[in-house]
Amino acid sequence: MYEVFADLHVHIGRSKTNKPIKITAARSLNFENIAKECVERKGINIVGIIDCASPYVIEDIEEFLKNGEAYEIEDGGIIYKNKVCIILGSEIETSEVNEDGKTGSAHNLCYFPTLKDIKAFSNEMKNHIGNITLSSQRANISAYELIDIVKKYNGILIPAHAFTPHKSFYGNCTSRLERIFKEKYKDIPAIELGLSADTFLADKISELETKTFLTNSDAHSLPKIAREYNKMLLEKISFKELLKVLKNEDGRKIVCNYGLDPKLGKYHRTYCETCEKNIEGEAPVTTCPYCDSKNITMGVYDRIEIIKDKEKTISPRFRPPYVYQVPLTFIPGLGSKTIDKLLNHFDTEMTILHKLSKDDIEAVVGEKVANLILLARDGKLSIEAGGGGVYGKVTTKA
Repeated sequence: MYEVFADLHVHIGRSKTNKPIKITAARSLNFENIAKECVERKGINIVGIIDCASPYVIEDIEEFLKNGEAYEIEDGGIIYKNKVCIILGSEIETSEVNEDGKTGSAHNLCYFPTLKDIKAFSNEMKNHIGNITLSSQRANISAYELIDIVKKYNGILIPAHAFTPHKSFYGNCTSRLERIFKEKYKDIPAIELGLSADTFLADKISELETKTFLTNSDAHSLPKIAREYNKMLLEKISFKELLKVLKNEDGRKIVCNYGLDPKLGKYHRTYCETCEKNIEGEAPVTTCPYCDSKNITMGVYDRIEIIKDKEKTISPRFRPPYVYQVPLTFIPGLGSKTIDKLLNHFDTEMTILHKLSKDDIEAVVGEKVANLILLARDGKLSIEAGGGGVYGKVTTKA
C-alpha cells in the first residue's frame, strides 16, 4: 500500500481538433494535455476527466490510446506513462424538485471503469440530453433516475460541488440528499465539497456522516488542476482501487483532504446583487442589511447555517484531516515565470508544496518567495472572503 495524490474533477475545454466541449474552459484543456500536465508539472497520480462522454472526446481518447504511451487496464482506468491513472467521467446536470415543490438543477459526477462503458453511457444519454457533445448539459431526468443508468454501465455517481448556490443539490435543490435519492442514497459513496466548503462545514449535516468527502479542483484551465486534491492510500492506481478508497474498504482510504480555505471560494458568503458586495457578519444572511434587498446569491457558509442539524461540527472517526492548501498560482508574488523556474528545478507542484525545505526553495527563487510558500503551506496568509462568483484573495499579510 502506498500514498498517491488524486484530483477527480478536471474539465476539457476543446477537443484536439478544436471542437468546443466546456465553453467556459481553456482551449488548451484537452485530454492529452491534461494527462501531460498531471505527469510533468502537477505530480497528480489519479485524475478524473469529467467530459469523456462527449463523442468528440471519445474520438480523442481512442487516438490517445494508439500512441503507445497509454493503455487501459483490467481493473479500470487508463494508465499514461506508468505515472498517472486517468478515470473516465461525465458531469451531468439533472432536473430536480425540492421539498417545497420548486424546481432546481444539480451537477453529478459519473465515473466509469472503461472506455467501452462510457461510450455505452454516452449513447444512452443522447436520449436525455439535447447536445451530448458539450459538457455539463442538462438532462431531462432526475438524479434518482440517472443513478440507475450510471450503475447499468458499471459506474458510480457522486454529487458535485454539493453546496454551491448554482447547480448543486444542497445549494438550490434540497436540504437533504436522502430526499432526492431515497433508497438509492446508500449507493452514493462520497460527495464533492466544492471550493467554498470544507469538512468542518459539511460535518454539520448528520446524513453525511457515512460519506467520504472529496476535495477536487473543478479545473477550467491547466494551471488550476490540483488547486484542491486528495491524498489516498491504496495498492495501485486503478478504478477498482479508487472505488475501495471511496468506500473505505480493505484498508484503502483518503488519508488527507487538501483544499482551499473556503473563504477563497467564489460563493463562500452571501452576495448582494444590488449593492454588488459581500455581506459579512453573522450567518445566515437572507436579506441585505444595507439595502433590504432579497436579490442575493446565498453563500455556502450561510446556506449550511440554514440547513445544518448539528450545532457543532462532529466528524466520524474515519474522517481524514482537512488541510488548507494554497496552490502556487494563488500565492501573491508568484508569477508564471517564478512558478516555471520552481517546476524546472523540482519537477512537480506536489513536490514543492509537500516535500521541500525552506533552504531548497530559497536556493532557487530567493528568501522572500520561499517565505511566502512556507506561510501558505502553514495556512498563515490572510484571506479576503469571496462571494457572488468572485474568488477570495490571498494577501501577503501574515
